[in-house]
Amino acid sequence: MGSFIYSVLGDPFVQMLQMPDFLMQVVWEGFVSGILYALIALGFVLIFKASGIFNFAQGIMVVFSGLTLVGLHELGVPAFLALFITLGVMYVLAFSVERLVLRNLVNQPDIILFMATIGLTNILIGLGQWIFGGETKSMITEQLWLPTGSSVWEPGGGLVIFQHIDIAAAVIAALLIICLALFFSKTKVGRALRAVADDHQASLSVGISLNHIWVITWFAAGIVALVAGIMWGARSDVSFSLQIIALKALPVLVLGGFTSVPGAIVGGLIIGIGEKLFEIYWGPLFGSGIEGWFAYVIALIFLLFRPQGLFGEKIIERV
Repeated sequence: MGSFIYSVLGDPFVQMLQMPDFLMQVVWEGFVSGILYALIALGFVLIFKASGIFNFAQGIMVVFSGLTLVGLHELGVPAFLALFITLGVMYVLAFSVERLVLRNLVNQPDIILFMATIGLTNILIGLGQWIFGGETKSMITEQLWLPTGSSVWEPGGGLVIFQHIDIAAAVIAALLIICLALFFSKTKVGRALRAVADDHQASLSVGISLNHIWVITWFAAGIVALVAGIMWGARSDVSFSLQIIALKALPVLVLGGFTSVPGAIVGGLIIGIGEKLFEIYWGPLFGSGIEGWFAYVIALIFLLFRPQGLFGEKIIERV
């Protein structure tokens, strides 16, 4: 029994100690993935805080925004002009969702709103395939002045490789998360959003427009989706398979809490770094593919013992 425990737990830790440079490489790649997971999860958090809606369409919004940007550039639109047009498309999407969906479903049960976002997901999938086709597209990294290449660090004779696009992705995602956190905590609109999240009726009574706040929130989630689409697309091209990556934000939300911006960040880092470590060091023991299910196992454990997440608010319903 002791030898089995050592083989399961001892050998990977010995490898970590013997090859610290390789451990740093794995942790760095997990950190970048975790930051991007947190970025996608932030889009879910923003909409859930403002309207109580779990936006199942956030994943396809990441894909749709990336496809729009690349598709416009393929039509001859300069990269930065295509970027601003894509932002306009995401605003039109936010306005349309508020006008055509949310406004007509006010005070409806949460399951109705959730089903509406599933319908929106299928609409965006069909619209994206109709306009852009279903083939994989390459992100226009050079045209957007995103760095390429890599740098090498040699700590203690070891070797750690940093892809420049990964560094840019981590920095841009971190800056966007910080800016949105400051915007929603320090500005008048942010305070209004927090008021709407606490109580819709009370917000209406003091003159806060729910429709206005919902448009702003969905547009902010669209901006987050666009940045996530660019960063993920630069790392692995743009295709509808990015929806699978976006769904990794669901365990991030379970870990961090559906209403917490810091929770999205911490949850994303836990999932990103954890799945890389387990895939590399424990993968040979449990079979390959740990990276595909690790996050969902962690989420299941949290749902059993702490369903509100690390930073989420515990909901108490009086009956």
